[in-house]
Amino acid sequence: MLKKSSNTVTFWRHLLIASLSLLALPLAQADTTLLNASYDVTRELFKDINPAFIAEWKKTTGETIAIKQSHGGSSKQARSVIDGMEASVVTMNQASDIDSLVTHGLVSANWSHLFPNNAAPFYSTMVFLTRKGNPKHITSWEDLGKPGISVIVPNPKTSGNGRYTYLAAWGSVISSGGTEEQARQLVTRLFKNVPILDGGGRGATTTFTQRNIGDVLVTFENEVALARDEFGDHFDVVYPASSILAESPVAVVDKVVDHLKTRKQATAYLQFMYSDAGQDIIARHFFRPRSATITKKYAASFKPIKLFTVEKIFGSWSQIQKKHFDDGAEFDKIYQPH
Repeated sequence: MLKKSSNTVTFWRHLLIASLSLLALPLAQADTTLLNASYDVTRELFKDINPAFIAEWKKTTGETIAIKQSHGGSSKQARSVIDGMEASVVTMNQASDIDSLVTHGLVSANWSHLFPNNAAPFYSTMVFLTRKGNPKHITSWEDLGKPGISVIVPNPKTSGNGRYTYLAAWGSVISSGGTEEQARQLVTRLFKNVPILDGGGRGATTTFTQRNIGDVLVTFENEVALARDEFGDHFDVVYPASSILAESPVAVVDKVVDHLKTRKQATAYLQFMYSDAGQDIIARHFFRPRSATITKKYAASFKPIKLFTVEKIFGSWSQIQKKHFDDGAEFDKIYQPH
């Protein structure tokens, strides 16, 4: 048996002492912890928003705060909060998901009036990501319904991304003077071309960019920009002539913040997103900011596009849910799984 040298024994002794010393040090503890339940494609955004707010809050109040994230399909996230996930705030991609929290007594009924711009500090729209060179020559919503086109889009029943895609395609017909039946026919053809329905927007992006399935991905404008940054110049971004205004609403979860006593911090966190610092981070992540100053600063990042609103074409989100996305409604009639 080989003997250990005295130098080796000394090394391991010192390492053990150092390790025990580190364990004995008091860990920095946050005075307050917030959980932000958000949708799939905001992961990178909040990786930058959160430390910026934490630093600002520490500077102005002296309090150490921690922010945890939960991400998934927007409607799935709302369901998780309803089922007991203690999120102090929700940052969703459609108002109906926050309205569902109102129904369960978790969020104030006037939530959309508690922050500027319908409580949506930023917005986006739906655009197309195609293979490099756009070999299928996809330029319009109508093209997505043509034979031989494979379209990647997440499930409208679980994802705001998928829901906005459905509504954008339907609304493109109505906003150009078409009829409800013509809109229904286009959306039917489009979803006939969808080979797989992922649960959320990030899953759909992975299917298209990494699994190499589909000719075109329909997703939020910020997601196509991130995909090109991450996976290189293998894709083209296509802007249709018109698309939908996709607001990203936020709300304090009243029942949770009152229980955890985090209302002050949660409110300040959402307000930070409207500040110039917050809006600048938002724009750098290719979400469209509300601030005129920041919009002007990043004008080159956002191509002008004709946007129509959900309310103008479809009415309220509760009407949309009932007509299009409830069990047995339009989408269930339209979509036939492959």
